[in-house]
Amino acid sequence: MATTAPSDVLIDLITPLVERDGYTATSLPSVTLMALHRPVPRTPLIYEPGLHIVAQGDKVGYLGNREIHYGPGQYLVQTLPLPFECETRASVESPLLGVSIRLEPALLGELVAAMGDSDAPDEISPEPMASVSMNDRMQGAVVRLLQTLHDAGESAAMGSLRVRDVVFEALKGQQGAALRALVHHQGHYSQIVQVLSCLHASYAEEVSVERLARQANMSPSTFHQHFKQITQASPLQYLKRLRLIKAQQLLVQDRHNVNQIAETVGYRSASQFSRDYKRCFGTSPLRHRKAERALQVS
Repeated sequence: MATTAPSDVLIDLITPLVERDGYTATSLPSVTLMALHRPVPRTPLIYEPGLHIVAQGDKVGYLGNREIHYGPGQYLVQTLPLPFECETRASVESPLLGVSIRLEPALLGELVAAMGDSDAPDEISPEPMASVSMNDRMQGAVVRLLQTLHDAGESAAMGSLRVRDVVFEALKGQQGAALRALVHHQGHYSQIVQVLSCLHASYAEEVSVERLARQANMSPSTFHQHFKQITQASPLQYLKRLRLIKAQQLLVQDRHNVNQIAETVGYRSASQFSRDYKRCFGTSPLRHRKAERALQVS
């Protein structure tokens, strides 16, 4: 008798729950489903810290000189909100299907404290974004989480425990060190994490590298070195990319004109904003908005 492939199980569980292309919220605040029936070329975007499991289709992330492939049988561990570029391979016949689980600091801290110190010291500097092979235990935890979403009562009663199960397995996996680094608040990695949190909370404000270095308790040169090592961008490059991706999100919402969006994300000059936007996304803000409208109508 033929056995069902692990990815087929995930596909069968996700398909009835997605209503449209893009992201579909679920009854669990930290869990989101994703679907896409068309390919998307390499384009800038940003993920918040989370676990991203792909059941069908493929994604390739580009971070500096790294290519990060994640598709069926793998999951992406994103510990920092890094702007990067992503290519999605999907079609009508084989759409991208997956599930994302947002990493909640309180849950991470609780699990790390309960698990105690790892037997092996974390000698290698954590990677803020990496693909991990899906083992049987992680596969089982994701399946149980998706099954729970099919029953409202079970989701209300057991949903948080199912999420906890998945995050626990991720902590035991190859990227467990990067997840633990978010909790331990030690070393350069943790100091950069705290600076990134401040940047995301105040990205529209005037920023200087010297002030960011003081926040990290580093000299400007040391801060610049560690920031670039972790994010693959200088602090000002990171800030510019963050502002432009935030602007893209506002542009798609269609609630503001281009000048208002430029001001909202911290640009003093609307013309400079339009030039930077075109360099980043390959098209002007207005053309981008029109293209997104056409996709939503089709």
